[in-house]
Amino acid sequence: MCRILHAGFLRNPAAIPARCVKDLQTPYGVNLTVLLSNSVPPSPFSVSAVKFEDCQRSREVGFFSSDPNFGVRPDGTVYAEQEVANLSEPVQFMVTARGLHDPHIWETTVKLALAGHPHPLPLTKSQPRIIKFPRKHQRGSSSNGLRRQKRDWVIPPINVPENSRGPFPHMLVRIRSDQDKDVGIRYSITGAGADQPPSGIYNIDPISGNMFVTQPLDREERASFHLRAHAVDMNGNQVENPIDLYIYVIDMNDNRPEFQNQVYNGSVAEGSKPGSSVMQVTATDSDDSTTANGMVRYRILSQTPHSPIPNMFTINSETGDIVTVAAGLDREKVSQYTIIVQATDMEGNLNFGLSNTATALISITDINDNPPELTVRTFSGEVPENKVNVVVTNLTVVDRDQPHSPNWNAVYRIVSGDPSGHFTIRTNPITNEGMLTVVKPVDFEMNRAFMLTVVVSNQAHLASGIQSSLQSTAGVTISVQDVNEPPVFPVNPKMIRFEEGVPAGTTLTVFAAQDPDHFVHQSVRYSKLSDPANWLKINRTNGQITTMALLDRESMYVKNNVYEATFLAFDSGSPQASGTGTLQIYLIDVNDNAPVLIPREAQVCERARPNSKVNITASDADADPNVGPFVFELPSFPASVRRNWTISRLSGDYAQLRLRIPYLEAGVYEIPIIVSDSGNPPLTNRSVIRVKVCPCDDNGDCSATGAVAAAGLGTGAIIAILICIIILLSMVLLFVVWMKRREKERQAKPLLIDPEDDVRDNILKYDEEGGGEEDQDYDLSQLQQPESLEHIINKPSGVRRVDERPVIAESQYPVRPSLPHPGDIGDFINDGLRAADNDPTAPPYDSLLVFDYEGSGSTAGSVSSLNSTSSGDQDYDYLNDWGPRFKKLADLYGGGDDD
Repeated sequence: MCRILHAGFLRNPAAIPARCVKDLQTPYGVNLTVLLSNSVPPSPFSVSAVKFEDCQRSREVGFFSSDPNFGVRPDGTVYAEQEVANLSEPVQFMVTARGLHDPHIWETTVKLALAGHPHPLPLTKSQPRIIKFPRKHQRGSSSNGLRRQKRDWVIPPINVPENSRGPFPHMLVRIRSDQDKDVGIRYSITGAGADQPPSGIYNIDPISGNMFVTQPLDREERASFHLRAHAVDMNGNQVENPIDLYIYVIDMNDNRPEFQNQVYNGSVAEGSKPGSSVMQVTATDSDDSTTANGMVRYRILSQTPHSPIPNMFTINSETGDIVTVAAGLDREKVSQYTIIVQATDMEGNLNFGLSNTATALISITDINDNPPELTVRTFSGEVPENKVNVVVTNLTVVDRDQPHSPNWNAVYRIVSGDPSGHFTIRTNPITNEGMLTVVKPVDFEMNRAFMLTVVVSNQAHLASGIQSSLQSTAGVTISVQDVNEPPVFPVNPKMIRFEEGVPAGTTLTVFAAQDPDHFVHQSVRYSKLSDPANWLKINRTNGQITTMALLDRESMYVKNNVYEATFLAFDSGSPQASGTGTLQIYLIDVNDNAPVLIPREAQVCERARPNSKVNITASDADADPNVGPFVFELPSFPASVRRNWTISRLSGDYAQLRLRIPYLEAGVYEIPIIVSDSGNPPLTNRSVIRVKVCPCDDNGDCSATGAVAAAGLGTGAIIAILICIIILLSMVLLFVVWMKRREKERQAKPLLIDPEDDVRDNILKYDEEGGGEEDQDYDLSQLQQPESLEHIINKPSGVRRVDERPVIAESQYPVRPSLPHPGDIGDFINDGLRAADNDPTAPPYDSLLVFDYEGSGSTAGSVSSLNSTSSGDQDYDYLNDWGPRFKKLADLYGGGDDD
């Protein structure tokens, strides 16, 4: 496969080069634009030559022009068929090429326009081209045999320019059949753009065969159409084979270049050399990129600011790459440039091309081309002695590089004046200042002042060729302030060694402190701060330590043979300063603790057996060599001890006690044993071990009965203990029975009044739901007191009401006047209380006492017998003396004559 390629304007007629292209995807080529001068010689005028060479290196190529005014010779020369001197509008047509041995076709578009008149191409006004159906060749006989079949006519494509101004519909070509003279022919077209979407763009007159375009075309929407023309007779029968019509939309420059971004951001380091790449801008044109219509070129319109020169940057016209032109980029002077970039199609032709602009923002990145500079050559500060983490002074610095970047961050170093490392310099990350800080205490008595030399640099190295400034070095003078320092114990803690048991009043050592303030005379005093066992005391003036009690190594306050006490030393300065010291006393052990027998209790069988023995040892609070090996022996008194028992040595710390006789009665025996340690002189202790002798089973273990018997309890004692336990359980059982019986009696205590005779309101419990008035059969006769109390006496036993009185003789109460004297009110109340307490008929709990019954037959007298005097001689004024509770009665009865 091969293709004709071309791009650009041809201001002078020249041959169009051809190239062999493999794997061709499209059947057509690119455009050829030829600008003619205003004066064109008469025809035949050779405009250009198209040289074509197919992949088979064949020279047999046929060329065809779609415009009858222009032709193409076999050598590829394009010529004008007629005079074109009056060419007022651009002309565009297609040149088609076809190889002899290749069925495909290739074409290119030729645009002819007068120089200086870049008008859009209108639809051609020339005589429409006639497209005939190919002739049908029939095979016949002749004298020479078969006839040679002619090659079918290749129908060139139809070229229609986009954005045509019409008028519409506009005739493109005429489709004609050679048989239209003999029969009636009807023509039609099919395909996308005719009867298929987008339908209606092309139509054809079915009788004349004239093919029209009905509307302007847009190449960017669709660049080509493939239609098929049909010819049928009046009955619809196919007359000619369908022919393929290829319609190509000729591109016009109707789209401006469009930048991908309206604003581009790029950067370049300051101090970059000319030719350094900065960024790339890209614009695209929707027009045909193989023609000048879609070929975009770039240029820079403006640069802001113009420092140091107006043209610091340039742009590659084809790729859009922006590079530096000159040196001198300095971020500290200009940190950003604004570039206006223009993109123009038609290969950048400003007269014919369409343009668009975009903004490029170029940031100048920082390099470390400015060393830091200290603001002054000498700094000063003060620091109190013995203080740490105190800022002495701040070192200020200036740096013109990018703030808060490695090129700006300052790093401080002390190069001289501090051999002991008392100071360090930390950088303030916000202000970039150097904070000179004390990290090791300074001593006024040793150094009253320091002279430091500091150097500052950046976190990043200086750029190549940049020299460090002399202003990056400065001196720092530091004055040390004297403060009252606390007394210091030269040796702290102080360790001394003494034997335990030192008597009270013994001088142990002098624990004195020194005052560091040599230039001020001050006295030092001492006091005890911590003495857990209260064994020591210290002289207030000279620090002499003496004992107040015996030092005991075995004391609970001694840890690992060391007793520890702390003391306080304070000076007479203002303010007063104090220091502490620790005294450690290592106590050397002496043999002052006798050994103690272990264990204190044991158990053996009453009959001597191989395993009937007790292993014993001893413990000693002293330390080696005042402990074991121990010596165990039985005393000679009483004689029964050595007669019944024997001790044999197992090792230096252990011995074995066992029965000497074959049988010993069960019981508890206290056996004295003499234990001696290995001290010099040794200490001896007489200890007693309680041994329980008991009957044993076959395994040599004490039985339960034997263990009890061995505990010293005889059979009688065991029986007595069991009887006591039985009696105790019986008493508990009787108490429980009595409590339950008392509870039942309390619940079964008879009521003072029979429930049937109680006329008060009560709640009746039916133990069932429901019930109404018909369920409550009230006996109203119960509201009457019966004539006698026989019903109470003869009442069967059962549950009685708690407020029912027992039927016994009532107690007699003293007769009182109907109205007591006011002065006897207290006595009246007390007499009533005593009478109630001594009344045998009163229940032992609070209850409601029923005094009378309503109705006839009441045993009580009539209340009418309680006559009150109606004479006016009665004096009720004493009611006013009874308090506010009787005020109402006083108002009712004490009103005088008016009432």
